This record gives sequence, C-alpha cells and structure tokens, in this order.
Amino acid sequence: MDLSNITTLHNLEAAFGGESMANRKYLYFAKVASKLGFSDLAKLFRETAEQETEHAFAHFELLHPELVVKDPAGLTDEQKKQIVSRCLSLAIEGETYEYTTMYPEFAEAAKSDRDNPAAAEFLKQAQESGEHANTFREAAHRFGLLKFIEHYHADRYTEALEVLNGGQAATRVAGDDPQTRKWICRQCSMIYDPVAGDPDSGIAPGTAFEDIPDDWKCPICGATKKTFKPLEEKVAA
Repeated sequence: MDLSNITTLHNLEAAFGGESMANRKYLYFAKVASKLGFSDLAKLFRETAEQETEHAFAHFELLHPELVVKDPAGLTDEQKKQIVSRCLSLAIEGETYEYTTMYPEFAEAAKSDRDNPAAAEFLKQAQESGEHANTFREAAHRFGLLKFIEHYHADRYTEALEVLNGGQAATRVAGDDPQTRKWICRQCSMIYDPVAGDPDSGIAPGTAFEDIPDDWKCPICGATKKTFKPLEEKVAA
C-alpha cells in the first residue's frame, strides 16, 4: 500500500489506536463483569476484544508491511533477523519517545495545569481546590516515575537488538551499597532509587529500600514492597 498519502496514513494510525484501545477497554469490562458474576457477558467482552485485536493487527500490517510474515519457512535466517530487528527498533523508538518526550511533557503539564471549572465551581469550598492541587501533584509524580520505566524498557530492547546482531549480552549486577542500590517492581517495572526516595509517599531522599516501612506500596501499580527485587544494572566495560 502506498503510504505517501498522508491522510490515509494518519487515518490508519488513528484506526490502529482506536482498535487497540477498544481491545484493552473490553478486557477491562470483561474483568468487571466477571467479578460481578456475569460470566456470559465477560465471555462476550473477551471475544469482542480478540476481534478488535485482529482489526488492529490488520491496520498495523498496512502501516508496516515489512513485518508481515506469510511463509516463515521460506525466509532465510538473515531475513528473519531483519524482521525481528525492525520490531525491536520500533519498540525502542516508541519507548524512547515515551521517556524522553511524552511523559516529561505530561509531567510538566500536570505540574503547571490549573482546574478551570464552570462558574459554580468557584463557589465551592477552598478545601476542594486543595484536593485538586494534590491530585495534580500526584499525577506529576506518576508521570515522572513512568518516564524512568520507559527508559528502562528502551534500554533492555536496545540490549536485545545488539545481541541479535551478534553483540555480547551486557553484564548486569545489583549494587552492593544499600544507600544507592535500586530496586524494581516485578509487576510494573517502577524503579525505586534510594537517592531520590519517594517524597510523595513520605519516603525521604536517602532512604535505603530496606528502611522503607513494610506497608509502603508501589506508587505506580500499588504492589507491595515484597514485589520488588534488586535492580541489576550494567557493569562498565
């Protein structure tokens, strides 16, 4: 397909985004329905979600025909490697955009944004305005943390691409010093850095992970402290 037509390109990207979002939305609906005991509805939502996935895949294949694999057995090892390399490159591109541009911009917007409600809203108690301000601060904190998560993902994709192209896997070890050793959430990849701490959760900068209260939760996904493990970082060559 000729993607030189910018309108068609944008429409395909929008369609892919819409179908992808529908998939996750219907899976969430299925989860809700299942919890409430509506098993038939949960099944319907899951089936529809799978159909939306196929729609999204069809759009994505038009956007990236270089990734379409019709006859795997007919491909050489080099051709297979090129296709997987392209997948990794696109993944790195997406994750890098998220941690260098998208999330930093979201964080700044959350920090500087102001609530502009209808006129009646101005008559509400000052306490509500304070609650809004706290909500914005929490949003800024979450977006800031997500930036580092996407950085981590992009870094691991880069390593995978290097290995695929014949390079050596990087040596990774966890730090020895509790005051600088980072920990990563196994559920969402949120990284706790003791140097920065987690001030928004009451954890002061300089607090070693071991010294965090046991009831502390991951600020991204809410996982318990036990879900974290020491982060293995690259060893300088």
